[in-house]
Amino acid sequence: MEADRHAQIFQGQRRRLAGLAYRMTGSVADTEDIVQDAWLRFAGQDLRTIERPSRWLGAVVTRLCLDHLKSARMRRETYVGAWLPEPLVEDAAAGAEQQWIVTEDVGIALILTLDALSPEMRAAFILRDAFDYDFEEIAAVVCRSPVACRQLVSRARRRLAGAAPASSVQPGEALPIVTAFWQASRQGDMEGLLRLFAEEIEVHTDGGGKVPAAINVLRGRRRAAGFFAGIARKWPHAADAVPHLCRINGSPGFVLVKPGGVVQTTALAIREGRIAAIWIMRNPEKLRHLSPRVIAG
Repeated sequence: MEADRHAQIFQGQRRRLAGLAYRMTGSVADTEDIVQDAWLRFAGQDLRTIERPSRWLGAVVTRLCLDHLKSARMRRETYVGAWLPEPLVEDAAAGAEQQWIVTEDVGIALILTLDALSPEMRAAFILRDAFDYDFEEIAAVVCRSPVACRQLVSRARRRLAGAAPASSVQPGEALPIVTAFWQASRQGDMEGLLRLFAEEIEVHTDGGGKVPAAINVLRGRRRAAGFFAGIARKWPHAADAVPHLCRINGSPGFVLVKPGGVVQTTALAIREGRIAAIWIMRNPEKLRHLSPRVIAG
């Protein structure tokens, strides 16, 4: 049946489409909405009129992402504090909707760098480097000339060349570092934190203006250690939350769970045995997709 053929093709592309949408938006909820919208559009098409369904679907998802980013621009301009993408917790991805996260390159550092690009530059780069679209195909999607698209991709590559790579540390190596950080941060052990942190560490905390979080990115080992030591002094009962060790966007870290649900995710970039970056998500709106899965696990 024609409907079965549509479903078979779409399911074969679903993981790639979700990876594309998440890279563009940094949002799990928006990714799922965009992929579902793409399915509804695809299901109504006559397959005889589509020469390459995978290309057609990629173009549709990209256009939907561009439309979404234009509508979200004003909300982002008024966002309180540092912005981080919605966390992808691998241990919480048993459902089919997020199976793509364990194989796609969706590291937080990459998403933050992509987010600094214009939507059109981001789309051009992802379609070219991640999905191997030619410049004529990209031009049709972003409504630019092929020459302009080539320039967009070139500029994006230069920007991304300076982005720090994702942690390459193996889980066995990461575990003692993650555990030591959890203990030192909850005890307010300044010296212990200083030993764990790289000199140029960055700490990003996203509370979205809804829960306490640092407004700006904290840079430097001593400032970062002082931040966590201060939290331990001000909120000693924060240590009552239960940490669940896991990988978040491919990086080692942990999820904090209280009886009401997930309250925080913490991902670490570990390089040469030191913590080079910490990404903390506390915005409850960006944690809603995790609660049922993490608690069930």
